[in-house]
Amino acid sequence: MAARVCLPRSSLRFRRSFSSTPASRADFTHAIIGAGVVGLAIARQLASREGTSTILLERHDAPGTETSSRNSEVIHAGLYYPKDSLKTKLCIKGREMMYDLCSKQGIPHHNTKKWIVAQDDEEWESCLGIHERAKSLNVPTRLVNPEEAQRREPEVRARRGILESESTGIVDSHSLMTYLLGEFENQGGDSAFLTSVTRIEPLGINGTGGYRIFAKSADGTESDITAETLINSAGNSACIINNMVLPPARHRTPYFAKGTYFSYSASYPKPSVLVYPVTKPGHGGLGTHLTLDLSGRVRFGPDVEWVNDPNDLKPKGTRLEQAIPEIRAYLPNIDPSAIDLDYCGIRPKLGPAGSGFQDFVIQKEEGFPGLVNLLGIESPGLTSSLAIGEMVKDLLYR
Repeated sequence: MAARVCLPRSSLRFRRSFSSTPASRADFTHAIIGAGVVGLAIARQLASREGTSTILLERHDAPGTETSSRNSEVIHAGLYYPKDSLKTKLCIKGREMMYDLCSKQGIPHHNTKKWIVAQDDEEWESCLGIHERAKSLNVPTRLVNPEEAQRREPEVRARRGILESESTGIVDSHSLMTYLLGEFENQGGDSAFLTSVTRIEPLGINGTGGYRIFAKSADGTESDITAETLINSAGNSACIINNMVLPPARHRTPYFAKGTYFSYSASYPKPSVLVYPVTKPGHGGLGTHLTLDLSGRVRFGPDVEWVNDPNDLKPKGTRLEQAIPEIRAYLPNIDPSAIDLDYCGIRPKLGPAGSGFQDFVIQKEEGFPGLVNLLGIESPGLTSSLAIGEMVKDLLYR
């Protein structure tokens, strides 16, 4: 298992770019804002290009302390999203890349499989629809008959039926991020932690001369660097970074969905597969589901609570009261006294509650050369991260 490291660096380090582009006087070829799992995957890809220099800017003292480490750590199959969406394409490709990387590099992971459980005819129709969509995407799913369900997981209730996702699993996200950071720095990449971006100045005509990035360190000292290309992978702060660079007509309003997770201290029941209820339309998430960590510990969540503050990470007792009936619907013999509040995570959204499906936004910004925006990178961002890294590299160099 890879060591988990913290590499706080409160000052920026400078290195001249060797690129021959018009912005060749810049300090760096690439500047990436945000060292979550997606930012790390992008940084690793860009640092691999010969003759370039890459810096990764992160306001916290370690990588992945926000959405990347406050989630279920699930490797998703890619079942829920429109067929031609980036979420579907990148999730499927990213899942394959994730399993391959983890196997080769010894990053802890496990193909647990997942059950989607239907309690009535309407939910079963939704399961069958997911099954047909999965077939069209070549994502392996299968229907589990009652005899098999009783043999494998007798404590799981599914009154109407079960759809199994055969390629769903879990990953140690912290070990993954430690590996990606190590690979990035081994390739000569520079990291600047405890570094908060305060403003960005496009140079030349809307960035034709690169971008000047101003940032404050933990002691309040402001410094600046220049970069030929700027990649906004700031997660919950991505809309803020977007609005620093683009004109008012292209500003984005951020929305945030808070998810509370719940621990389970009893030893029974203890399923060996992930268990998900059927997703409710407009819910904003996948329901309060059962997941496992790599030690087999059961946990539940997340639920969905729309909030205004991305730093609102304190669990609320009222969320536990609401979650218990949802959990007992598919795990009726659970011990409610053993369920407790655990932690919360925030998912960046591009629309308010009830606004429907929102795809990832991953694009070069028209009229601003070298600027790549990544907005609304929520679930399945962890699963998609390696594929997103490749996509950003291709956007810049193909």
